[in-house]
Amino acid sequence: MKKSFGTKTFMFPQPVLIVGTYDENGNPDAMNAAWGTQIGEHEVALHIIEHKTTDNIIKKQCFTLAIADASHVVESDYVGIVSAKEVPDKVKRAGLTVGHADKIDAPVFDDFLLTMECKVVSVGDDFGSHRIVGEVVETHVDERIIGDNGRVDVEKLRPIMFDGCNFRYHEIGKCVGKCFSDGKKLIKK
Repeated sequence: MKKSFGTKTFMFPQPVLIVGTYDENGNPDAMNAAWGTQIGEHEVALHIIEHKTTDNIIKKQCFTLAIADASHVVESDYVGIVSAKEVPDKVKRAGLTVGHADKIDAPVFDDFLLTMECKVVSVGDDFGSHRIVGEVVETHVDERIIGDNGRVDVEKLRPIMFDGCNFRYHEIGKCVGKCFSDGKKLIKK
């Protein structure tokens, strides 16, 4: 038997993304965003309400997107609950190490193991938030999370997801099947 929860939206997993920008004075900003996804081979989309980060993205027309991991839950949560409008040095207070992106004018937080540099393709307004589409122009991957096959190993990355139902973070990891393969067991011969 299933219980009705009305119009609640429960989508799992929701990645925890750390959005990096510089403000008009060159100060780095980081924001935790769970409403983001890949929408094409080289594109990502974010849905975020009005924030200092949103202002920075619109002004600079670029941002970085890091995948938050289990080793940085505290820092990731902190940059999501503290506003750069009230705490301009929140990146420093979070203890994040700031580098500079190679191809855009945005910070790279060296603490995170996977970061994408993104140029803004479009900004729209949907349902009271900004829909920001970015083109990934560079991706930085720490060698520690590269598997024997030369690709990113999710189990080594240990990305976290946002549980909007219970307001918790969960680690994503264990492989349970092979894409484009396991379903072939059901194809009739």
